[in-house]
Amino acid sequence: MAINIPLMTNNITREDLDTLIEYLKQDIPRLTQGEQVAHFEKEWSSWLGVKHSIFVNSGSSANILTMSAIKHIYGEGEIIVPTLTWVSDISAVMFAGLKPVFVDINPRTLAMDEVEIIKKLSPKTKAVFLTHILGFNGLSDNLIDELKKRNIPLIEDVCESHGATHKGKKLGSYGIASNFSFYFAHHMSTIEGGMISTDDENLYEVCRMLRSHGMVRESRNEELKMKYKETYPDLNPQFIFAYPGYNMRSSELNAVIGRSQLKTLDLRNKTRVENCRLFYEKLDSTKYRTDFDFGGSVNYAFVLVLNEANDAFRDKVERALTDANVEYRRGTSGGGSQIRQPYVRNLIKDGMWEDFPLVDHVHFYGFYIGNYPDLEKDKILKLVELLNTI
Repeated sequence: MAINIPLMTNNITREDLDTLIEYLKQDIPRLTQGEQVAHFEKEWSSWLGVKHSIFVNSGSSANILTMSAIKHIYGEGEIIVPTLTWVSDISAVMFAGLKPVFVDINPRTLAMDEVEIIKKLSPKTKAVFLTHILGFNGLSDNLIDELKKRNIPLIEDVCESHGATHKGKKLGSYGIASNFSFYFAHHMSTIEGGMISTDDENLYEVCRMLRSHGMVRESRNEELKMKYKETYPDLNPQFIFAYPGYNMRSSELNAVIGRSQLKTLDLRNKTRVENCRLFYEKLDSTKYRTDFDFGGSVNYAFVLVLNEANDAFRDKVERALTDANVEYRRGTSGGGSQIRQPYVRNLIKDGMWEDFPLVDHVHFYGFYIGNYPDLEKDKILKLVELLNTI
């Protein structure tokens, strides 16, 4: 029986494209970063509930700029990172010359376990980089309070969790900075794109400069620009490079689509929540994990984790999904445990992954399947029926 569920259908709607076409009908429309980017940043900040946002060319770029800014502001040291996340979180820490310190997961949220985070905090810790996995809320009051007490910055990776909340407040508005991705498969898309959001004035200015080659003229702080001008009178004020920066700007075209997508994000998220509720209400809890913490979650995927470490049963699940033409990703977010990946092997001792059994279970016996607004309810029911009869 073919159910035919792709991982994602196209997030970009006809209305989004028509909006873009209207923009392009101008006599000579600006295409490179300009007013549309600024408008999108302002609207996104308002939606999220923060003061500032910086639109960049991808969520991975948002990670890189944020970690680079943390290094410039706080200096060398360690960053507490997840074992279950996307590669760019860990590589951004590495690119910045900071040391990743790995933490196992909380099976009910798939985010870092708060007890393990607190155990691994030290005087060397410069920040905690927490990923909200696949729409789940990874925060707790205890963690927030402990980091505040120790004056350790929290960075939120919300690339997979647009609109999810903790106690009614949107994820991405708790940390000193948060990163979002607008890739094809996520809650909303700008084709390619990402956002850094923050209430911290200093981090905002540093990220603005880093986004565009480290140029001081990108800052919105006139006092800061004057300080650089007076300190370096031998330089053209238009070309003072405060940091070894990047070119991670996006375009007006991406911003136009983002502004259009943002208008319907909350409505589309509501459908995702309804889909998720239906899926887990019907899923067999004797075979699959259904006790996730759904408080505040907005899942763009159905997370399917086997209760038992059973290779034969896992293989049957994979064959059944493949035969039914249901697209899936094994290991869930980022393909599973990042400490099993080649790029981190020189940072860890051999066999270190055995010290992280909870993420290892998801690595070998976890999947995700697409959940999106136009996924038909009867397909969700057929999918659950298929899984329950394996």
